[in-house]
Amino acid sequence: MAEKEDEKNKGKDEDKVEIDFGVGKISFGGLFKGLGNLIDLADRLKEEGVEKRGEIGGLPKGAKGVYGLSIRSMAGKPVVESFGNIRETAKGPVVEEVREPIVDVFDEEDHILVIAELPGVSEEGIKVEVAGDILNITASDTDRKYAKEILLPSKVKPASLKRSYKNGILEISLEKER
Repeated sequence: MAEKEDEKNKGKDEDKVEIDFGVGKISFGGLFKGLGNLIDLADRLKEEGVEKRGEIGGLPKGAKGVYGLSIRSMAGKPVVESFGNIRETAKGPVVEEVREPIVDVFDEEDHILVIAELPGVSEEGIKVEVAGDILNITASDTDRKYAKEILLPSKVKPASLKRSYKNGILEISLEKER
């Protein structure tokens, strides 16, 4: 009886994906499994002061950097993407003028929905270009510049592009090619 239980649990353990945040690991075994651990880990990260402030050597005085991580679950597996304007190079971290926005891509039945966070820019400063299964978003205003190249889950019809922009959130809808 115990052997059957061990075999059952072994299969569950193989499906787990673990992410180490430096102050603790979190394991994702299913869509909602580990949610309580994620909340506990977020509280610990907040308490232990994950935010880092200071100057990065070799940069012009007054250069401002933004860096963050977006974690979401796709088909039961977490996808971690960075955003911001700090890049790691062979010589160390570099603050670039152009930021990478937070972007979510949703593969719907007949279309692809892309949502991008572009705070601080006007709608007139946003350019969206589509080529095959690649979407390019660029945006600029006097204080902020964004750029992101997104690989879409399938080819789309560029002429079907519909977009709306409100309160710093850009929504793009594209029909899939059949």
